Amino acid sequence: MSEGFVDYVVNDLLADLRGVTARAMFGEHSLYLDGSIFALVSDEALYFKADESNRKDFEAAGSRQYTYESGGKRVAMPYWEVPADVLEDREELVRWVVRSQRATLKTSPKKCG
Repeated sequence: MSEGFVDYVVNDLLADLRGVTARAMFGEHSLYLDGSIFALVSDEALYFKADESNRKDFEAAGSRQYTYESGGKRVAMPYWEVPADVLEDREELVRWVVRSQRATLKTSPKKCG
């Protein structure tokens, strides 16, 4: 895992958002906004939390869902790769962060981090 990529995401891509932090977790990094997890960084890819309110946006963009292997099986998590065009548009990226944080707060109202 490249610490440089995590630093780039937090301190460059998401610099317009106050309160974004990262924490190493299980070989990946979790990203938090004001203590609520909203994203994962894995293998130099950024994944945002999705639920029924925003999952279709990721699917329409051709994003892939975050998965990992456990016990010889693929496990899918509710995180989807952020589309490249969103990464290139800071204002749009902030909108996607807000929707992802809302998805987190709906499913897990307790703050983390």
